[in-house]
Amino acid sequence: MAEGDIFDICVIGGAGHVGLPLSIQFANHGKKVCVYDINPDSLTLIERGTMPFKEKGAEPLLKKALKEKSLSVSLNAEVISLSRIVIMVVGTPVDEFLNPKTGDLFKILEKYLNFFKPGQLLVLRSTVYPGTSRNIYNYLRNNGKDMGVAFCPERIAEGYAIEELVKLPQIVSSFTEEGLKRTKELFSVLTKDLIELSPEEAELTKLFNNSWRYIKFAAANQFFMIANDYGYDYARIHHAMTHNYPRAKDFPKPGFAAGPCLFKDTMQLSAFNNNNFILGHTAMLINEGLPNYIIKHLEGNRDISSLKVGILGMAFKGNSDDKRDSLSYKLKKILEFKCAKVYCSDPYIADEGFVSSSELIDFSDVVILAAPHSVYKSLDLKNKPLVDIWNFYNGGYKI
Repeated sequence: MAEGDIFDICVIGGAGHVGLPLSIQFANHGKKVCVYDINPDSLTLIERGTMPFKEKGAEPLLKKALKEKSLSVSLNAEVISLSRIVIMVVGTPVDEFLNPKTGDLFKILEKYLNFFKPGQLLVLRSTVYPGTSRNIYNYLRNNGKDMGVAFCPERIAEGYAIEELVKLPQIVSSFTEEGLKRTKELFSVLTKDLIELSPEEAELTKLFNNSWRYIKFAAANQFFMIANDYGYDYARIHHAMTHNYPRAKDFPKPGFAAGPCLFKDTMQLSAFNNNNFILGHTAMLINEGLPNYIIKHLEGNRDISSLKVGILGMAFKGNSDDKRDSLSYKLKKILEFKCAKVYCSDPYIADEGFVSSSELIDFSDVVILAAPHSVYKSLDLKNKPLVDIWNFYNGGYKI
């Protein structure tokens, strides 16, 4: 490390779903890491050796890193100046017009500008709008910060980051040979399987990956809707499509396609291509329309204004405690407008007004399984009418 450096790595936004697993893995692979975040509650938990969210296999490694003093946490931005490498885990959200809010990232850069120093390497880890990495590189140089800038997108499935960070290839890119060399040295401690790209190619790779997944989920949901509208059980059809048939083995099953990445990144790609991304827009209409589709079939030929509906699982996917951009909340909002009462339950989320799973079943006329948490397998549904778009209980996909 250079003179004055205390840490090999400082992770800005390091207490979140992307930054913390990365910090833990680097700390367990010989690096001295500081997690910098503005969330004191999360940092307190981390300092105690407790994960602030569900992440398979993370907590023992967190405790090990804390014990070995290879991982520390801080609310003080000065730790940025004490680090050789800075990893920024701050993505690019989309606004109400589905355009990328690139200004948010530059506001954060401006906030921390005085803590950056020449010779550091800044690694951008979250998905960004194409061209953002180069703009950041130029912004830093124009403000007297002669730093290396790299874009190395995270590619993990939330909840499985600890495992995937060392199993999946890492994409590395930078604007100079020296920056690329340092970036390769950094990520080679996690895996030797490195893919070198230009920053722009790396930015598009991440957007293409997430958009492709979003489109595949939309195809599955559209096929389910077609089969269901004609009275056929899509579970039987999906089995016939995929069983021992290699060309369809990766075809997904229907269900809510949501969360903080897929929809957002598909819309960013559309904006980048002058809003000319018909596949992406169609996928959005299908996936975002699934809650409405369920309610339409609940209504059928009856008045549902007196109906009490229970939503099991409010996370954006099964076995997760992350409710960001969950379609369960969209379903809840529409049902509250149409039905007499809506009950919500999730074993991993404690929102105001939530009830237990057993209470939800007792109180509801109809139950909708929105997030297929494994713990729900043992629930006694008491023969209540069930909407199971995941075929979680093996009763078929028909609504």
